[in-house]
Amino acid sequence: MASSLTKDSVTPGTPGSDKTFFGHPRGLATLFMTEMWERFSYYGMKALLPLYLVAPNGLHLDAATAITIASVYVSLVYLLALPGGWFADRVLGPRKTVALAGVIIMLGHLTLAIPAAGVFYVGLALVALGSGLLKANISTMVGHLYDGPNDPRRDGGFTVFYVGINTGAFAAPLIIGTVGEKVNWHFGFALAALGMALGLAQFLLGSRHLSDRSDLVPTPMSTEEKSAILRKGLTWLAVAGVFYAAVGLSGHFTLNWAMIPLTLIGLIVPIWVIARIKRDRDLDTTEQSRVSAYIWFFVAAAVFWMIYDQGATTLSIFADSSADNSVLGWDFPVSWYQSVNPVMIMAAAPVFAWLWLWLNRRGKEPSTAVKFAVGLTLVGASFFLFLAPLAIAGDGHKAAAMWIVAIYFLQTLGELTLSPVGLSVTTKMAPAKYASQMMGVWFLAVTAGDSVTALLSNPAVGGVNLDRSGFVAIEAVLAVLAGVAVYMFRNKVKALMGDVR
Repeated sequence: MASSLTKDSVTPGTPGSDKTFFGHPRGLATLFMTEMWERFSYYGMKALLPLYLVAPNGLHLDAATAITIASVYVSLVYLLALPGGWFADRVLGPRKTVALAGVIIMLGHLTLAIPAAGVFYVGLALVALGSGLLKANISTMVGHLYDGPNDPRRDGGFTVFYVGINTGAFAAPLIIGTVGEKVNWHFGFALAALGMALGLAQFLLGSRHLSDRSDLVPTPMSTEEKSAILRKGLTWLAVAGVFYAAVGLSGHFTLNWAMIPLTLIGLIVPIWVIARIKRDRDLDTTEQSRVSAYIWFFVAAAVFWMIYDQGATTLSIFADSSADNSVLGWDFPVSWYQSVNPVMIMAAAPVFAWLWLWLNRRGKEPSTAVKFAVGLTLVGASFFLFLAPLAIAGDGHKAAAMWIVAIYFLQTLGELTLSPVGLSVTTKMAPAKYASQMMGVWFLAVTAGDSVTALLSNPAVGGVNLDRSGFVAIEAVLAVLAGVAVYMFRNKVKALMGDVR
Protein backbone atom coordinates (compact mmCIF):
# COMPACT_ATOMS: atom_id res chain seq x y z
CA MET A 1 0.00 0.00 0.00
CA ALA A 2 2.81 2.38 0.81
CA SER A 3 4.15 1.90 -2.74
CA SER A 4 1.09 3.73 -4.11
CA LEU A 5 2.80 7.11 -3.72
CA THR A 6 2.61 9.71 -6.42
CA LYS A 7 4.35 12.99 -7.10
CA ASP A 8 1.89 15.75 -6.47
CA SER A 9 1.66 19.22 -5.09
CA VAL A 10 0.51 19.58 -1.52
CA THR A 11 -0.88 22.30 0.65
CA PRO A 12 1.88 24.56 1.96
CA GLY A 13 2.87 23.56 5.43
CA THR A 14 1.81 19.94 5.02
CA PRO A 15 4.22 17.69 6.89
CA GLY A 16 6.60 15.59 4.85
CA SER A 17 7.88 15.90 1.30
CA ASP A 18 6.00 16.60 -1.92
CA LYS A 19 4.91 12.96 -2.13
CA THR A 20 1.33 12.13 -1.27
CA PHE A 21 -0.60 9.01 -0.34
CA PHE A 22 -3.71 8.90 -2.55
CA GLY A 23 -3.68 12.71 -2.52
CA HIS A 24 -3.15 12.89 1.24
CA PRO A 25 -0.05 13.81 3.28
CA ARG A 26 2.71 11.18 3.10
CA GLY A 27 2.44 10.63 6.85
CA LEU A 28 -0.99 9.06 6.34
CA ALA A 29 0.72 6.05 4.71
CA THR A 30 2.81 5.59 7.87
CA LEU A 31 -0.20 5.79 10.16
CA PHE A 32 -2.33 3.67 7.80
CA MET A 33 0.20 0.83 7.81
CA THR A 34 0.89 1.13 11.54
CA GLU A 35 -2.80 0.92 12.37
CA MET A 36 -3.38 -1.89 9.87
CA TRP A 37 -0.69 -4.07 11.43
CA GLU A 38 -1.73 -3.16 14.98
CA ARG A 39 -5.34 -4.12 14.18
CA PHE A 40 -4.03 -7.28 12.49
CA SER A 41 -2.37 -8.28 15.75
CA TYR A 42 -5.30 -7.18 17.94
CA TYR A 43 -8.13 -8.81 15.99
CA GLY A 44 -6.10 -11.95 15.32
CA MET A 45 -5.52 -12.42 19.02
CA LYS A 46 -9.13 -11.48 19.82
CA ALA A 47 -10.42 -14.12 17.38
CA LEU A 48 -8.26 -16.79 19.01
CA LEU A 49 -8.77 -15.78 22.63
CA PRO A 50 -12.20 -17.27 23.51
CA LEU A 51 -11.49 -20.41 21.46
CA TYR A 52 -8.14 -20.93 23.18
CA LEU A 53 -9.69 -20.42 26.60
CA VAL A 54 -12.25 -23.23 26.09
CA ALA A 55 -10.13 -25.60 23.95
CA PRO A 56 -9.09 -28.93 25.53
CA ASN A 57 -5.56 -28.28 24.27
CA GLY A 58 -5.79 -24.66 25.45
CA LEU A 59 -6.73 -23.54 28.96
CA HIS A 60 -9.85 -25.75 28.87
CA LEU A 61 -12.05 -23.36 30.85
CA ASP A 62 -15.83 -23.43 30.90
CA ALA A 63 -17.63 -21.09 28.48
CA ALA A 64 -18.86 -18.70 31.19
CA THR A 65 -15.37 -18.11 32.56
CA ALA A 66 -13.96 -17.70 29.05
CA ILE A 67 -16.59 -15.07 28.20
CA THR A 68 -15.82 -13.28 31.48
CA ILE A 69 -12.08 -13.14 30.75
CA ALA A 70 -12.51 -12.03 27.13
CA SER A 71 -15.07 -9.37 28.12
CA VAL A 72 -12.86 -7.97 30.89
CA TYR A 73 -9.96 -7.85 28.43
CA VAL A 74 -11.94 -5.83 25.85
CA SER A 75 -13.32 -3.53 28.56
CA LEU A 76 -9.76 -2.80 29.72
CA VAL A 77 -8.58 -1.95 26.21
CA TYR A 78 -11.20 0.77 25.94
CA LEU A 79 -10.91 1.87 29.56
CA LEU A 80 -7.17 2.45 29.16
CA ALA A 81 -7.71 4.66 26.10
CA LEU A 82 -8.66 7.49 28.48
CA PRO A 83 -5.42 7.47 30.54
CA GLY A 84 -3.60 6.71 27.27
CA GLY A 85 -4.69 10.06 25.87
CA TRP A 86 -3.85 11.78 29.16
CA PHE A 87 -0.35 10.22 29.16
CA ALA A 88 0.35 11.62 25.69
CA ASP A 89 -1.03 15.04 26.60
CA ARG A 90 0.92 15.35 29.83
CA VAL A 91 4.07 13.18 29.56
CA LEU A 92 5.39 11.87 26.22
CA GLY A 93 3.39 13.37 23.37
CA PRO A 94 1.45 11.27 20.80
CA ARG A 95 4.39 10.02 18.69
CA LYS A 96 6.52 8.65 21.53
CA THR A 97 3.42 7.25 23.25
CA VAL A 98 2.44 5.28 20.12
CA ALA A 99 6.00 3.94 19.76
CA LEU A 100 5.97 2.83 23.42
CA ALA A 101 2.52 1.28 22.91
CA GLY A 102 3.77 -0.76 19.95
CA VAL A 103 6.61 -2.19 22.01
CA ILE A 104 4.26 -3.10 24.88
CA ILE A 105 1.73 -4.75 22.54
CA MET A 106 4.47 -6.77 20.84
CA LEU A 107 5.83 -7.93 24.21
CA GLY A 108 2.30 -8.85 25.25
CA HIS A 109 1.75 -11.08 22.22
CA LEU A 110 5.18 -12.67 22.70
CA THR A 111 4.21 -13.42 26.30
CA LEU A 112 0.97 -15.03 25.08
CA ALA A 113 3.10 -17.15 22.74
CA ILE A 114 4.86 -18.73 25.73
CA PRO A 115 3.14 -22.10 26.38
CA ALA A 116 2.65 -21.51 30.10
CA ALA A 117 -0.72 -20.72 31.69
CA GLY A 118 0.93 -18.72 34.46
CA VAL A 119 2.13 -15.92 32.15
CA PHE A 120 -0.89 -15.93 29.84
CA TYR A 121 -2.76 -13.29 31.84
CA VAL A 122 0.35 -11.11 32.02
CA GLY A 123 0.38 -11.13 28.22
CA LEU A 124 -3.28 -10.13 28.09
CA ALA A 125 -2.62 -7.25 30.49
CA LEU A 126 0.30 -6.01 28.38
CA VAL A 127 -1.72 -6.09 25.14
CA ALA A 128 -4.60 -4.24 26.85
CA LEU A 129 -2.22 -1.60 28.23
CA GLY A 130 -0.47 -1.08 24.89
CA SER A 131 -3.75 -0.92 22.97
CA GLY A 132 -5.07 1.69 25.39
CA LEU A 133 -1.96 3.84 24.91
CA LEU A 134 -2.16 3.56 21.13
CA LYS A 135 -5.88 3.76 20.44
CA ALA A 136 -6.67 7.46 20.87
CA ASN A 137 -3.22 8.82 20.04
CA ILE A 138 -2.77 7.40 16.56
CA SER A 139 -6.09 8.96 15.51
CA THR A 140 -4.90 12.27 16.99
CA MET A 141 -1.83 12.11 14.76
CA VAL A 142 -3.99 11.60 11.68
CA GLY A 143 -5.67 14.90 12.54
CA HIS A 144 -2.26 16.57 12.93
CA LEU A 145 -1.49 15.90 9.25
CA TYR A 146 -4.07 18.39 8.08
CA ASP A 147 -4.30 22.16 8.16
CA GLY A 148 -6.98 22.42 10.82
CA PRO A 149 -10.54 21.04 10.92
CA ASN A 150 -11.52 22.88 7.71
CA ASP A 151 -8.92 21.16 5.50
CA PRO A 152 -11.10 19.61 2.74
CA ARG A 153 -8.97 16.44 2.75
CA ARG A 154 -9.47 15.75 6.45
CA ASP A 155 -12.62 13.58 6.30
CA GLY A 156 -11.21 11.66 3.36
CA GLY A 157 -8.01 11.05 5.30
CA PHE A 158 -9.89 9.50 8.19
CA THR A 159 -11.84 7.37 5.71
CA VAL A 160 -8.59 6.01 4.24
CA PHE A 161 -7.34 5.42 7.78
CA TYR A 162 -10.56 3.52 8.58
CA VAL A 163 -9.89 1.26 5.59
CA GLY A 164 -6.53 0.39 7.18
CA ILE A 165 -8.29 -0.62 10.39
CA ASN A 166 -10.70 -2.92 8.61
CA THR A 167 -8.06 -4.36 6.27
CA GLY A 168 -6.07 -5.55 9.29
CA ALA A 169 -9.22 -6.74 11.06
CA PHE A 170 -10.31 -8.73 7.98
CA ALA A 171 -6.97 -10.43 7.30
CA ALA A 172 -6.12 -11.29 10.91
CA PRO A 173 -8.65 -14.07 11.63
CA LEU A 174 -7.95 -15.67 8.25
CA ILE A 175 -4.19 -15.85 8.88
CA ILE A 176 -3.66 -15.80 12.64
CA GLY A 177 -6.87 -17.75 13.26
CA THR A 178 -5.90 -20.51 10.85
CA VAL A 179 -2.41 -20.87 12.30
CA GLY A 180 -3.70 -20.80 15.88
CA GLU A 181 -6.54 -23.27 15.39
CA LYS A 182 -4.99 -25.64 12.86
CA VAL A 183 -1.27 -25.55 13.78
CA ASN A 184 -0.63 -24.30 17.30
CA TRP A 185 -2.34 -21.73 19.51
CA HIS A 186 0.92 -20.17 20.60
CA PHE A 187 2.21 -19.94 17.02
CA GLY A 188 -0.90 -17.87 16.33
CA PHE A 189 -0.12 -15.50 19.20
CA ALA A 190 3.47 -15.28 17.95
CA LEU A 191 2.16 -14.32 14.51
CA ALA A 192 0.21 -11.49 16.18
CA ALA A 193 3.50 -10.33 17.72
CA LEU A 194 5.07 -10.36 14.25
CA GLY A 195 2.22 -8.23 12.92
CA MET A 196 2.78 -5.64 15.65
CA ALA A 197 6.54 -5.73 15.02
CA LEU A 198 5.92 -4.90 11.34
CA GLY A 199 3.61 -2.08 12.35
CA LEU A 200 6.15 -0.70 14.81
CA ALA A 201 8.94 -0.88 12.23
CA GLN A 202 6.75 0.92 9.69
CA PHE A 203 5.97 3.62 12.27
CA LEU A 204 9.60 4.20 13.28
CA LEU A 205 10.86 4.27 9.70
CA GLY A 206 8.11 6.58 8.47
CA SER A 207 7.78 8.86 11.49
CA ARG A 208 9.80 11.59 9.73
CA HIS A 209 6.73 12.17 7.56
CA LEU A 210 4.49 12.95 10.54
CA SER A 211 3.58 16.44 11.70
CA ASP A 212 5.89 18.15 14.18
CA ARG A 213 2.79 18.65 16.35
CA SER A 214 2.83 14.92 17.08
CA ASP A 215 6.08 15.39 19.01
CA LEU A 216 4.65 18.07 21.28
CA VAL A 217 3.41 17.48 24.81
CA PRO A 218 0.36 19.81 24.86
CA THR A 219 0.13 20.32 28.64
CA PRO A 220 3.36 19.01 30.17
CA MET A 221 3.44 18.25 33.87
CA SER A 222 5.67 20.17 36.21
CA THR A 223 8.38 18.35 38.15
CA GLU A 224 6.24 18.63 41.29
CA GLU A 225 3.23 17.06 39.53
CA LYS A 226 5.36 14.19 38.20
CA SER A 227 6.74 13.50 41.67
CA ALA A 228 3.28 13.59 43.26
CA ILE A 229 1.76 11.24 40.66
CA LEU A 230 4.74 8.88 40.91
CA ARG A 231 4.38 8.75 44.69
CA LYS A 232 0.67 8.05 44.51
CA GLY A 233 1.14 5.44 41.80
CA LEU A 234 3.85 3.60 43.70
CA THR A 235 1.79 3.76 46.88
CA TRP A 236 -1.27 2.18 45.27
CA LEU A 237 0.94 -0.37 43.51
CA ALA A 238 2.53 -1.30 46.84
CA VAL A 239 -0.89 -1.63 48.50
CA ALA A 240 -2.14 -3.89 45.70
CA GLY A 241 1.09 -5.91 45.78
CA VAL A 242 0.90 -6.48 49.54
CA PHE A 243 -2.81 -7.36 49.37
CA TYR A 244 -2.48 -9.89 46.57
CA ALA A 245 0.69 -11.35 48.08
CA ALA A 246 -1.23 -11.93 51.30
CA VAL A 247 -4.14 -13.54 49.44
CA GLY A 248 -1.76 -15.71 47.45
CA LEU A 249 0.28 -16.83 50.44
CA SER A 250 -2.92 -17.70 52.31
CA GLY A 251 -3.84 -20.09 49.52
CA HIS A 252 -7.13 -18.36 48.74
CA PHE A 253 -6.19 -16.66 45.46
CA THR A 254 -8.35 -17.46 42.45
CA LEU A 255 -8.73 -15.72 39.10
CA ASN A 256 -11.79 -13.87 40.38
CA TRP A 257 -9.65 -11.90 42.83
CA ALA A 258 -8.51 -10.07 39.68
CA MET A 259 -11.57 -10.44 37.43
CA ILE A 260 -14.21 -9.06 39.81
CA PRO A 261 -12.29 -5.87 40.81
CA LEU A 262 -11.48 -5.16 37.14
CA THR A 263 -15.14 -5.69 36.21
CA LEU A 264 -16.30 -3.31 38.94
CA ILE A 265 -13.73 -0.72 37.86
CA GLY A 266 -15.10 -1.03 34.31
CA LEU A 267 -18.57 -0.15 35.63
CA ILE A 268 -17.64 2.47 38.21
CA VAL A 269 -15.18 4.56 36.15
CA PRO A 270 -17.60 5.34 33.26
CA ILE A 271 -20.31 6.38 35.74
CA TRP A 272 -17.84 8.48 37.73
CA VAL A 273 -16.41 10.21 34.64
CA ILE A 274 -19.83 11.09 33.23
CA ALA A 275 -21.04 12.29 36.65
CA ARG A 276 -17.92 14.43 37.14
CA ILE A 277 -18.42 16.15 33.79
CA LYS A 278 -22.14 16.64 34.43
CA ARG A 279 -21.52 18.23 37.85
CA ASP A 280 -18.73 20.53 36.65
CA ARG A 281 -19.80 24.09 37.51
CA ASP A 282 -17.45 25.52 34.90
CA LEU A 283 -19.83 24.37 32.16
CA ASP A 284 -22.34 26.92 30.93
CA THR A 285 -26.07 26.20 30.54
CA THR A 286 -25.74 25.12 26.90
CA GLU A 287 -22.90 22.71 27.67
CA GLN A 288 -24.80 21.26 30.64
CA SER A 289 -27.79 20.64 28.39
CA ARG A 290 -25.62 18.90 25.78
CA VAL A 291 -24.07 16.67 28.44
CA SER A 292 -27.58 15.66 29.54
CA ALA A 293 -28.38 14.70 25.94
CA TYR A 294 -25.07 12.88 25.63
CA ILE A 295 -25.94 10.66 28.62
CA TRP A 296 -28.80 9.23 26.55
CA PHE A 297 -26.41 8.32 23.75
CA PHE A 298 -23.83 6.95 26.17
CA VAL A 299 -26.28 4.57 27.88
CA ALA A 300 -27.69 3.49 24.52
CA ALA A 301 -24.17 2.77 23.25
CA ALA A 302 -23.33 0.74 26.37
CA VAL A 303 -26.41 -1.47 25.75
CA PHE A 304 -25.43 -1.83 22.10
CA TRP A 305 -21.81 -2.85 22.80
CA MET A 306 -22.90 -5.27 25.54
CA ILE A 307 -24.65 -7.35 22.87
CA TYR A 308 -22.45 -6.55 19.87
CA ASP A 309 -19.18 -7.61 21.51
CA GLN A 310 -20.65 -11.02 22.30
CA GLY A 311 -20.19 -11.70 18.61
CA ALA A 312 -16.54 -12.43 19.43
CA THR A 313 -17.28 -14.38 22.63
CA THR A 314 -20.72 -15.95 23.17
CA LEU A 315 -21.43 -16.39 19.46
CA SER A 316 -17.92 -17.62 18.65
CA ILE A 317 -17.97 -20.24 21.41
CA PHE A 318 -21.45 -21.35 20.28
CA ALA A 319 -20.21 -21.70 16.69
CA ASP A 320 -17.23 -23.73 17.89
CA SER A 321 -19.42 -26.32 19.60
CA SER A 322 -22.79 -26.18 17.86
CA ALA A 323 -22.48 -24.90 14.28
CA ASP A 324 -21.68 -26.65 11.01
CA ASN A 325 -18.69 -24.52 10.10
CA SER A 326 -18.50 -25.45 6.46
CA VAL A 327 -19.41 -24.11 3.03
CA LEU A 328 -20.24 -26.58 0.24
CA GLY A 329 -18.64 -29.35 2.25
CA TRP A 330 -15.45 -27.39 2.96
CA ASP A 331 -14.67 -26.88 6.63
CA PHE A 332 -13.20 -23.59 7.80
CA PRO A 333 -11.76 -22.44 11.15
CA VAL A 334 -14.26 -20.92 13.60
CA SER A 335 -12.10 -17.81 13.94
CA TRP A 336 -12.89 -16.94 10.31
CA TYR A 337 -16.31 -15.71 11.40
CA GLN A 338 -14.52 -12.68 12.86
CA SER A 339 -13.59 -11.58 9.31
CA VAL A 340 -17.26 -11.27 8.35
CA ASN A 341 -17.80 -7.95 10.14
CA PRO A 342 -14.82 -6.01 8.72
CA VAL A 343 -15.45 -7.11 5.13
CA MET A 344 -19.11 -6.10 5.50
CA ILE A 345 -18.02 -2.78 7.02
CA MET A 346 -15.78 -2.05 4.03
CA ALA A 347 -18.59 -2.95 1.63
CA ALA A 348 -21.44 -1.17 3.40
CA ALA A 349 -19.79 1.93 4.92
CA PRO A 350 -19.65 3.86 1.60
CA VAL A 351 -23.32 2.98 1.03
CA PHE A 352 -24.31 4.39 4.42
CA ALA A 353 -22.20 7.52 3.86
CA TRP A 354 -23.93 8.06 0.51
CA LEU A 355 -27.36 7.32 2.02
CA TRP A 356 -27.03 9.94 4.77
CA LEU A 357 -25.91 12.58 2.23
CA TRP A 358 -28.73 11.64 -0.16
CA LEU A 359 -31.33 11.92 2.60
CA ASN A 360 -29.76 15.13 3.89
CA ARG A 361 -30.06 16.83 0.49
CA ARG A 362 -33.77 16.02 0.57
CA GLY A 363 -34.18 17.18 4.15
CA LYS A 364 -35.01 13.66 5.31
CA GLU A 365 -31.86 12.54 7.10
CA PRO A 366 -32.79 10.90 10.44
CA SER A 367 -31.69 12.67 13.60
CA THR A 368 -28.86 11.26 15.73
CA ALA A 369 -31.41 9.89 18.21
CA VAL A 370 -33.30 8.07 15.46
CA LYS A 371 -30.08 6.57 14.11
CA PHE A 372 -29.23 5.32 17.62
CA ALA A 373 -32.72 3.85 17.95
CA VAL A 374 -32.28 1.97 14.66
CA GLY A 375 -28.84 0.69 15.73
CA LEU A 376 -30.23 -0.66 19.00
CA THR A 377 -33.17 -2.28 17.21
CA LEU A 378 -30.85 -3.97 14.72
CA VAL A 379 -28.51 -5.37 17.38
CA GLY A 380 -31.59 -6.59 19.27
CA ALA A 381 -32.89 -8.21 16.07
CA SER A 382 -29.54 -10.01 15.70
CA PHE A 383 -30.09 -11.74 19.03
CA PHE A 384 -33.71 -12.58 18.14
CA LEU A 385 -32.19 -14.26 15.08
CA PHE A 386 -29.69 -16.02 17.37
CA LEU A 387 -32.66 -17.89 18.89
CA ALA A 388 -33.02 -19.91 15.67
CA PRO A 389 -29.56 -21.60 15.70
CA LEU A 390 -29.93 -22.04 19.47
CA ALA A 391 -33.16 -23.96 18.88
CA ILE A 392 -31.55 -26.04 16.14
CA ALA A 393 -28.62 -26.92 18.42
CA GLY A 394 -31.08 -27.68 21.23
CA ASP A 395 -32.64 -30.37 19.03
CA GLY A 396 -29.24 -32.04 18.68
CA HIS A 397 -28.40 -30.72 15.21
CA LYS A 398 -25.63 -28.46 13.97
CA ALA A 399 -26.75 -24.97 12.97
CA ALA A 400 -25.82 -23.88 9.44
CA ALA A 401 -22.98 -21.39 9.11
CA MET A 402 -25.25 -18.92 7.34
CA TRP A 403 -27.23 -18.40 10.55
CA ILE A 404 -24.06 -17.11 12.18
CA VAL A 405 -23.20 -14.95 9.17
CA ALA A 406 -26.72 -13.48 9.17
CA ILE A 407 -26.36 -12.50 12.85
CA TYR A 408 -23.08 -10.71 12.09
CA PHE A 409 -24.74 -9.01 9.12
CA LEU A 410 -27.46 -7.47 11.30
CA GLN A 411 -24.91 -6.42 13.90
CA THR A 412 -22.78 -4.76 11.21
CA LEU A 413 -25.76 -2.75 9.97
CA GLY A 414 -26.40 -1.70 13.56
CA GLU A 415 -22.76 -0.73 14.02
CA LEU A 416 -22.78 1.47 10.92
CA THR A 417 -25.96 3.18 12.13
CA LEU A 418 -24.67 3.87 15.64
CA SER A 419 -20.87 3.83 15.93
CA PRO A 420 -19.73 6.45 13.35
CA VAL A 421 -22.67 8.65 14.38
CA GLY A 422 -21.64 8.32 18.03
CA LEU A 423 -18.07 9.34 17.22
CA SER A 424 -19.32 12.36 15.32
CA VAL A 425 -21.81 13.52 17.94
CA THR A 426 -19.17 13.10 20.66
CA THR A 427 -16.90 15.64 18.96
CA LYS A 428 -19.82 18.01 18.32
CA MET A 429 -21.28 17.93 21.84
CA ALA A 430 -18.06 17.94 23.86
CA PRO A 431 -17.80 20.84 26.32
CA ALA A 432 -14.82 23.06 25.48
CA LYS A 433 -13.14 22.10 28.75
CA TYR A 434 -13.26 18.40 27.86
CA ALA A 435 -12.74 18.64 24.10
CA SER A 436 -9.62 16.46 24.11
CA GLN A 437 -11.01 13.91 26.57
CA MET A 438 -14.45 13.18 25.14
CA MET A 439 -13.29 10.56 22.64
CA GLY A 440 -11.96 8.57 25.58
CA VAL A 441 -15.34 9.07 27.28
CA TRP A 442 -17.08 7.62 24.21
CA PHE A 443 -14.86 4.53 24.42
CA LEU A 444 -15.99 4.09 28.02
CA ALA A 445 -19.40 3.04 26.69
CA VAL A 446 -17.67 -0.10 25.35
CA THR A 447 -16.03 -0.60 28.74
CA ALA A 448 -19.38 -0.34 30.53
CA GLY A 449 -21.13 -2.72 28.12
CA ASP A 450 -18.45 -5.40 28.28
CA SER A 451 -18.19 -5.07 32.06
CA VAL A 452 -21.91 -5.85 32.36
CA THR A 453 -21.36 -8.94 30.20
CA ALA A 454 -18.42 -10.00 32.40
CA LEU A 455 -20.44 -9.50 35.58
CA LEU A 456 -23.39 -11.52 34.26
CA SER A 457 -21.31 -14.40 32.89
CA ASN A 458 -18.91 -14.74 35.83
CA PRO A 459 -19.87 -17.98 37.64
CA ALA A 460 -18.96 -16.36 40.97
CA VAL A 461 -21.29 -13.38 40.44
CA GLY A 462 -24.11 -13.57 37.88
CA GLY A 463 -23.53 -17.12 36.74
CA VAL A 464 -25.76 -16.54 33.69
CA ASN A 465 -25.46 -18.84 30.67
CA LEU A 466 -25.32 -16.20 27.95
CA ASP A 467 -25.83 -18.76 25.18
CA ARG A 468 -29.21 -19.97 26.52
CA SER A 469 -32.40 -19.03 24.71
CA GLY A 470 -34.01 -17.38 27.72
CA PHE A 471 -31.24 -14.88 28.38
CA VAL A 472 -30.53 -14.25 24.69
CA ALA A 473 -34.22 -13.33 24.32
CA ILE A 474 -34.00 -11.01 27.36
CA GLU A 475 -30.98 -9.20 25.86
CA ALA A 476 -32.76 -8.89 22.51
CA VAL A 477 -35.87 -7.42 24.16
CA LEU A 478 -33.70 -5.05 26.24
CA ALA A 479 -31.98 -3.67 23.14
CA VAL A 480 -35.23 -3.18 21.24
CA LEU A 481 -36.90 -1.52 24.26
CA ALA A 482 -33.88 0.77 24.61
CA GLY A 483 -34.23 1.65 20.93
CA VAL A 484 -37.94 2.36 21.37
CA ALA A 485 -37.20 4.55 24.41
CA VAL A 486 -34.60 6.61 22.53
CA TYR A 487 -37.05 7.01 19.64
CA MET A 488 -39.96 8.03 21.87
CA PHE A 489 -37.85 10.66 23.64
CA ARG A 490 -36.07 11.83 20.48
CA ASN A 491 -37.63 15.29 20.61
CA LYS A 492 -36.54 15.77 24.22
CA VAL A 493 -33.00 14.65 23.36
CA LYS A 494 -33.00 16.92 20.30
CA ALA A 495 -34.02 19.88 22.46
CA LEU A 496 -31.23 19.13 24.94
CA MET A 497 -28.71 19.03 22.08
CA GLY A 498 -29.48 22.64 21.22
CA ASP A 499 -28.07 23.61 17.82
CA VAL A 500 -26.04 20.39 17.42
CA ARG A 501 -27.36 18.22 14.59
